[in-house]
Amino acid sequence: LSTGKNIHATREWILRNSPVPIGTVPIYQALEKVGGKAEDLTWEIFRDTLIEQAEQGVDYFTIHAGVLLRFIPLTATRMTGIVSRGGSIMAKWCLAHHQESFLYTHWDDICDIMAMYDVSFSIGDGLRPGSIADANDEAQFAELKVQGELTKRAWAHGVQVMNEGPGHVPMHMIEENMHKQLEWCSEAPFYTL
Repeated sequence: LSTGKNIHATREWILRNSPVPIGTVPIYQALEKVGGKAEDLTWEIFRDTLIEQAEQGVDYFTIHAGVLLRFIPLTATRMTGIVSRGGSIMAKWCLAHHQESFLYTHWDDICDIMAMYDVSFSIGDGLRPGSIADANDEAQFAELKVQGELTKRAWAHGVQVMNEGPGHVPMHMIEENMHKQLEWCSEAPFYTL
């Protein structure tokens, strides 16, 4: 619901006919607006895309604001690198500009938009492991701590939050993952891919 031909009209039809909440990943549509070049993304293009989708009635947005510039090198030794599309888009932008992600630096502005339109957050885990070989690594847990920070900041704006979690975690490491999520994200709802 974030990319494709005639996406605005398609999303509008789905939103009007769906009996369940509908979510999108706005950075995907923003990326289409700049011809697929992550380095050409701007806060203004993203903000306008967010407002466009919020005005259509989208219920929740997945936003990968926890991908920080300093975390990107932590993925260099991974077997599968960065597998999240949203995470890789923001990592590419950060590296191209040598700056912190505008999703992170404008988080309070994003929260204001979310509150204004009563849209919930799905805080995306852009540095989730893509294989069990990378599970519970430093990159994943660094981002999870930031997800917790962003959760609290969103709540301060009166915005609901759920946190996206990893899918490639071996059974014996799930408990550690859950304990950290409960603690760092203050027991915000957590779902896995």
